Amino acid sequence: MQKLNNFLLNKCHNKGSVSGISVRSGTSGASLFNYYASTRLQPASNLKILTAVAALRKLGPEYTFQTELHLGGKVVEETCHGNVYLVGKGDPTLQEKDYKQFVASLKERGIKNISGDFILDDSWYDDIRWSDDLIWADQQYGYGSEVSALTLAPDTDYDTNAIKLIITPEKLHTTPKIEILPHTEGITVTNDAVTTEEADEEALIVRRNNSANHFFISGKIGRKEGKQEVYMAIKHIENYIADTIRQILKKEGIALEGRIKKGKLQGDAACIYHKQSPPLTGIIIPFMKLSNNGIGEMLTKELGRKTYDDGSWESGLAAVKEALATYSINLDTIQLKDGSGISAANFIPAEELTRLLYEIQQEKWFPEFLASLPAAGEADKMIGGTLRERMKGLDVQAKTGTIEGVSTLSGYVTNGKGERLIFSILLNHLLDTDTGKELEDELVAIMAEIEEWC
Repeated sequence: MQKLNNFLLNKCHNKGSVSGISVRSGTSGASLFNYYASTRLQPASNLKILTAVAALRKLGPEYTFQTELHLGGKVVEETCHGNVYLVGKGDPTLQEKDYKQFVASLKERGIKNISGDFILDDSWYDDIRWSDDLIWADQQYGYGSEVSALTLAPDTDYDTNAIKLIITPEKLHTTPKIEILPHTEGITVTNDAVTTEEADEEALIVRRNNSANHFFISGKIGRKEGKQEVYMAIKHIENYIADTIRQILKKEGIALEGRIKKGKLQGDAACIYHKQSPPLTGIIIPFMKLSNNGIGEMLTKELGRKTYDDGSWESGLAAVKEALATYSINLDTIQLKDGSGISAANFIPAEELTRLLYEIQQEKWFPEFLASLPAAGEADKMIGGTLRERMKGLDVQAKTGTIEGVSTLSGYVTNGKGERLIFSILLNHLLDTDTGKELEDELVAIMAEIEEWC
């Protein structure tokens, strides 16, 4: 205990930052250590703990998202006489292969021509694409992409409504090779980057035009370091999805007389195909392990839709609070602004996080929640997640968090006696978040060494 106090006094004190730390017994829930633990601080992505708990409690671990394809007219002589409707209901796992299957289901019915329009219905959620506090500069990056009920992800990391740029160094002093997933339709790139022998990852700069899907790549990429993968947000996701469908229809030989456009399901159009997502227990793995913001915001809107029949942030956050009210945490001292933790106006004390992490151990779905947390030192990103390069040799499962000036870590550590400790470390007003990560790792290592807390 004294070692922990000394560390805080010598390394975390009087440096201009603010720290909140809480440690509890995993067995009794008793508070073992507090350092400004009741002070409201920004949790960054530690807020995802609250979103995951609310989703598991209200939606259930086996909950799935649906996407439906409807026909609004009869099929006569290989022509669908009416509109086709693709109805999105918040599945964050949709990829290009799924859109190919939607079109394939038309072909399987013998359809070679659509006389009407191809309608994209994403009205399951409201039309607000970004949470209130997402700063405009973040809207260009994959972690700040548009939130919609009809989505497209480039791979199984499920960075919804983003493209994946694979940037590979070529010959020295030449521009690198650029590959874009899922596809390049509607995407333009200005590539002014240069291949060098060595270059820090930060030396490569990728930006997007504020009003269009034009991307600027500059700076340096090193041959020694190899290729980089960068996720960037798509502007006007409905247009990119329309381009995706248009390409697939053409490839499959299905003519569309009308347009691909946004709209709502009308009348008694028959559902001819539906795609079901993996269960929630599978979705929270990339959500928590990779700290996927898009999934967090979609889960929030889904909670609003299922609880109050309103797929909005306002209703979603009300549903999160309703779920958390079943535990003994103090909601009056918590402020929630989104489902991912990207807002600088989210506030929660460290002691409320540890109290929640203690109480949910009694839930039937706790093993699934625990498995979703990044595991320290595990190289597989779907196991180690954001902790795969940290705290190797320690038995730690915890959620990381980082926004400008904030670094956080909350979860579970097993000490030398095999006892589970629950901790939350919230570091705010940092000038260097990397320093925050180092402090967190040292603090957790000290916690693991302590066998007597009295």
